[in-house]
Amino acid sequence: MKKDRAKRSENHWIRKIIIGLISLGITVLVFKIAPDYKRNDITDRTNLIINNNNITENLKEDIFISEDGIIYLSEKDIENFFDNYIYYDEMYDQIITTSDTKVAVLPIGKHEITINGTTQRILGSATKIENTFYLPFSEMNNVYNIEVEYIEDTDRIIVTSLDRKLEKADIAKNVNVKWKNKTLSRTVDKIKKGEKIVVISTDENGWAKIRTNNGFIGYVKENNIANRTIVREKLENSTRLDGKVSLVWDYYSEYVSAPDRSGETIEGVNVVSPSFFILERLGKGKINDNANSGGEQYVNWAKENGYKVWAMFSNDSMIETTHEILNDYKLREKTIENLLTLAIKYKVDGINLDFENMYEDDKDLYTRFVVELYPRLKEYGMSLSVDVTAPDGSSTWSLCYDRYNISRNCDYIIFMAYDQYGTSSTTAGTTAGYDWVKLNLEKFLRDIESDKIILGIPLYTRTWLQDGQEDIPYVVDMNDIEEVLPNDAEIVWKEDVKQHYTEYQKNGNTYKMWIEDEASISEKLNLATENDLAGVAFWEKDRETEEIWQLVKEKILGE
Repeated sequence: MKKDRAKRSENHWIRKIIIGLISLGITVLVFKIAPDYKRNDITDRTNLIINNNNITENLKEDIFISEDGIIYLSEKDIENFFDNYIYYDEMYDQIITTSDTKVAVLPIGKHEITINGTTQRILGSATKIENTFYLPFSEMNNVYNIEVEYIEDTDRIIVTSLDRKLEKADIAKNVNVKWKNKTLSRTVDKIKKGEKIVVISTDENGWAKIRTNNGFIGYVKENNIANRTIVREKLENSTRLDGKVSLVWDYYSEYVSAPDRSGETIEGVNVVSPSFFILERLGKGKINDNANSGGEQYVNWAKENGYKVWAMFSNDSMIETTHEILNDYKLREKTIENLLTLAIKYKVDGINLDFENMYEDDKDLYTRFVVELYPRLKEYGMSLSVDVTAPDGSSTWSLCYDRYNISRNCDYIIFMAYDQYGTSSTTAGTTAGYDWVKLNLEKFLRDIESDKIILGIPLYTRTWLQDGQEDIPYVVDMNDIEEVLPNDAEIVWKEDVKQHYTEYQKNGNTYKMWIEDEASISEKLNLATENDLAGVAFWEKDRETEEIWQLVKEKILGE
C-alpha cells in the first residue's frame, strides 16, 4: 500500500512538471508569435499611403474629403511630406508651394491655382479652418508630379510619385497578404489570382513586400507573384555637372560689351560665368540686359569649346532695390520671369546668383527667392549656383545668408573665399589665407554636403601702403605682381597662410603684400580635393597667369 501511494504521488508530480513545461512552452510561443499578430490598424480616420508607406500615424491633422470628392491636406502635413518650404504669404493672403520644377500659388478662398505663371480654375480652394490652412491636394497632381487615388471601400488615399521607380506584377493564386514576412503573421488583406499589385522589394528569404489595390502594404511569398514588369524607371532630372566644376567668372561692366573670346581657349575650365544680367536700380524687378549684342557670340564661343555658360545675375550690391523685391512676392515673381526670359533668349545653361550686401532681416526672404527661382530654372533644364560669403562677419555681407537652406535649393553653393582683408579693412592682411579659408570651409561642411560646395579662389591680391597713419589697400592682379614688386624685394613663405609674403620700402612708405601665385593656389586646390568638394571657381578671368589653368586641369579635372 505504501509503495502504491508513493508511486501515485511520484506520477502526480511528474504530470504537474510536464503540464508546467507545456504551459511554459505555450507561453513562450505565444509571446514570440503575438507581436506578429498585433493589430496596429488605424480605422477611425482616413489612411494616407505615400508610395510604399502608410504614414497615417504621422499626420499632424486629419484629412478631410469634401462632398464633391476633393481631398484636403493641411499645410502642416504638406510641409512634412511634400514641401519643406511651403509658405503663407500674408501680404497677398495666399499659399506658395514649390516642387522640383513647379511653383504654385493658391489664393485663400479662391477656386484657382497659378502654376509657373499660368492660372487655372479648380473645384476646390485653399481654405483656412480655425488656425490651420488646408489645400485641395487632389487637384495638385501637376504641382508635385503625383497620382492621387481614393479607395472608398477601405477609406484609404494612395499617393504615387511619378518620378520614382514603379514595378508591378500579377498574383499567381489566391493568397493572404501578411503583416510581416512570416507565415505565422496576421493577414492584412486577401487578394485573388490575376490581381495586379505593386512590388516594393524582395528579400533573401523569398518574401516580396507589396502594395495591394486596396492600399494595404504587406508580404507574400515571392513564388506567388508572376509577370513582374518595370512600369516606370526612376526619373533623373539633374541640372548638375557630370564631374567636378572648374568655373571662371568673366566679369565686365555694364558700360562695355561682352568679351570677344573668339579663337581663345581656357584649358582648365569647364564653366564660364559672364556678367550678363544685373538688377535695375529701384526697377521693381526689371533686369538690365548686360549681354547685349555680344552675348549671343559669347555663348556660341563657349559652347563650341565645350564650356557650360552659367550667366551671372547680380544685384550690384543695391541693398534697397534688393530689399524691395525680396519683401514682395509679386516683385520676386516678376524678377524671376524677367530672368527666365533673358536666360532663354541667350540659351544659357544656368544662372549664377550673386546677390551681395543685403539686410540681415531679409535673410529668410532671400532664401524664399532662391526657393522660388530654382524650380523655374529646372523646368528649362538650367542649373542654379548661389554665391555666399564666409559664415562670420558683418550683418550685410555675411549674416544675410542662410547657407544651409540655400544649399538645399540649388545645385551648388559657391563659397567666395576671398577678401579676408579687403577694402573695408582697417589693417593690412591677406586676401585669402589658407588657415582662414580652411576654418570657414569646415564651418560649411558641418551642415552642407561636400558635393554641393564650390570653393571660390581669388586671382588677385592686394598691396598695402602704410604711411604711418593708416593702411591703404590697392588691388594687384596675379599677372601684374612681378611688375609691382621691386627687384630687390625679399620674399618669404608663411606656413600659416601658405602664401609668399614680402615687405619693402618705397618713397618713404612701407608696403606689404601676401602674394597669390601658383604655390598658394595649389594649396587651396588641395583643400578642394581633400574635402571632395564639387569644384572650384575663380574671380576673375584675365587676372591669372597661364600656369594656373594647367594646375587646375591636373588637380581638379584630373586631365
